[in-house]
Amino acid sequence: MIKKANIPEITQKHLHGIKNLSIEDINKILELSNFFKLKNREKDKNYPILKGRTIINLFFEPSTRTLISFEIAAKRLGADVINMNIEGSSLRKGESLHDTAQTLGAMNPDLVVIRHGIDNASKQISEIINCPVINAGEGINEHPTQALLDAYTIVDNKRSLKNITVAICGDLEHSRVARSNYYLLKKMESNVRFVYPEFFKPKDLNRYDVETYTNLEEGITGTDIVMMLRIQNERITDTNLPSKESYFEEFGLTYDKLKLAKPDALVLHPGPINRNVEIEDRLADDLDKSVINEQVENGVAVRMACLSIMVK
Repeated sequence: MIKKANIPEITQKHLHGIKNLSIEDINKILELSNFFKLKNREKDKNYPILKGRTIINLFFEPSTRTLISFEIAAKRLGADVINMNIEGSSLRKGESLHDTAQTLGAMNPDLVVIRHGIDNASKQISEIINCPVINAGEGINEHPTQALLDAYTIVDNKRSLKNITVAICGDLEHSRVARSNYYLLKKMESNVRFVYPEFFKPKDLNRYDVETYTNLEEGITGTDIVMMLRIQNERITDTNLPSKESYFEEFGLTYDKLKLAKPDALVLHPGPINRNVEIEDRLADDLDKSVINEQVENGVAVRMACLSIMVK
C-alpha cells in the first residue's frame, strides 16, 4: 500500500493552459501524477480527499477519453460528479455561455471542467463562476491536461524531457493538443519540431520557435518522440483535401518510416486514432513502440493530480 499523498500548491487558481504554468507547477503535477498512477494499480483505487465536493463536467463537444477520465478521476477522489447533458439543457433553448455559468455558479460547485469549441471559453466562465475552472480542450487554443499526460508518459518511460527531440506531426492547423504540448515541451527544454503537410500549415506558425518540416520522413529522422495528431475533421472546411489513402501514403506513420527515428523512439497519439490514416494499424497496437494505451491510463492519474491540487 502506497503512502499518503503530499498535495502541493501551484501558482494558478485555474488551469486555462500550459502557458500559465511555471516549470515548478508542471513538475509538481507530474510528481503527484506518479502517486496516483501507483494508487490506480491497487485493488482499492479510491483516495477520497474530495469527499463532499462537487465537480461539474461541462462538455460542449464530443469526448470519450477526456470526459470519462475526468469522471473516474473525480469519483476516485470521492467527489460528487455531474456530467451536464448539453443536448437536454437550456443551452438548446438559446441560453448563453455567460448565463449558463451564472446558473451553475449559483449552485456552488467546487470545480468546473469545460470543453468548448471556442478559444478562451474556460477563461470566460472563470470570470463569472466562483470556483476553479479546468480547460478540457477549447477551440484550437489549448488542451493542458493532454499535454501534461503526454509529458508524464514520456517521463514515466524513463525519458528526461530536457534535450529530447519531439516531432509533432499531422494536422497542426487545427490542433489544440499540439499547442499545449509545444508550450510544455519548450518550458522543459525539449527540442520541438512541427511536421505537417502544406494543407495543414498552422496560420499562427510565426508564434512558435520550432523547426518545421513538410515531409514526414525528414521530420521524424533522429527523433526521440513521434507524436501523431488526429485529423480534426470537425474543424475542417476545405473540401480539397486528399483522400484517406493518399494522406496515409504521404503522412501516415508506418514501421518503415519509424525506422528513421531513434531505435528506442516512442509513438504517441492523443486519440481517437484514424487507423491506417494517421498511423499504421499494427504500429498503433505495438506495445514495444506505441505508448497510446499508457497515455489513456496516465490521463486518469494526471487528472486526479490536477483535481486534488485545484479543489481547495
